[in-house]
Amino acid sequence: MEMNKNELLSGVADTLYIPLIARVYASEKFPDFFYDEKALSLKQHIPTNSIESNTTEYFYMASVCRQQTMDKKIISFIEKNKECNIVFLGAGLETAYNRIKNVKVNFYQIDLPDVIILRKKVLGNADNERLIAGDMFTLDWIKEIDTSLPTMIVVAGVYQYFDKEKIVDMIKGMKSLIPNGELIFDATNSKGLELANKYVKQTGNEDAQMYFSVDDPKEFASCTNTGLVGVTGFFDGALKHCKGLKLKTRIYMYFADKLNRTKIIHLSF
Repeated sequence: MEMNKNELLSGVADTLYIPLIARVYASEKFPDFFYDEKALSLKQHIPTNSIESNTTEYFYMASVCRQQTMDKKIISFIEKNKECNIVFLGAGLETAYNRIKNVKVNFYQIDLPDVIILRKKVLGNADNERLIAGDMFTLDWIKEIDTSLPTMIVVAGVYQYFDKEKIVDMIKGMKSLIPNGELIFDATNSKGLELANKYVKQTGNEDAQMYFSVDDPKEFASCTNTGLVGVTGFFDGALKHCKGLKLKTRIYMYFADKLNRTKIIHLSF
């Protein structure tokens, strides 16, 4: 018997399915630019609430472009290293595993116990994909991976909700335990953080306040004792290839990249 939307996604926090809704939107409107078959298969199960009526195309595309940029970095890392680990911290309902379609490397999905239970119900568990329940900041999950292999750690849409000091300590801890590691994460600058907080409140989620921003990636790499591999904007590809974007969306995208309000920061341990 097929699950209805309340059975499959009951109890899902807004912050978990906002990105899922965004991936459905982009896959339907711009399939040549971004296509997520798994997200589309879940469309009928996504609860109807205030998000769709209060969101904008720009914030849908920001979520999608962030993840597409990360997908490319993950794929490049896999092509370079062949045998390696890909670790998603705060995995939520991210469907990158299904988009990347690699059945040989080791994928790890780490999140809090209730989220991991939900993830397994909604997305399943592939043979080369391990789900680990726990607090990512304790670093206990590192005991579950083979740290002799090159390891890419992916943190998408998570660090914003925590204080800088806690994040810096975590990155230093990961560096000490994962000798051949790299980290990619998204960040906004101070102004971008202000705008993101305004958006989340508009969706009706008053409790998802964000705190962390990065104005100077070089300074941040220095304070975490890591190497800065690169900093990448979100939107160049979408601006070139997504025909039919609203003018307002295109303007926001252009200035978000130009003013460094949204970026993927890539660090090496």
